[in-house]
Amino acid sequence: QLEDSGGGLVQAGASLRLSCAASERTFSSYSIGWFRQAPGKEREFVGFIGWRAINTNFADSVKDRFTISRDNDKNTAYLQMNRLKPEDTASYYCAAKYYQPSRDPWEYDHWGQGTQVTVAS
Repeated sequence: QLEDSGGGLVQAGASLRLSCAASERTFSSYSIGWFRQAPGKEREFVGFIGWRAINTNFADSVKDRFTISRDNDKNTAYLQMNRLKPEDTASYYCAAKYYQPSRDPWEYDHWGQGTQVTVAS
């Protein structure tokens, strides 16, 4: 089970850090993906971090502004979002997938409830 948090209303250019807390004791065996969905749009890939935390991958729209990290001792992953833009406004979801990461949301088995990020211009 995943719980994402940390969203809010910020001005353009600000930063936010989202958290994804897992209750699963085998958290370290799961890759974590972050996705977002804006009203009227499909859910889109934001980034992932592999289960070993060696590899990360990001969508082109965020790769120079967002980073992902994880703390397996705390069963938590983080999405650090810098230089936020109004087009980043969306509900953000973390998801977990056993072992190998993926950009495809359909490959993820567990999802958080989502946290809203709103960036004002």
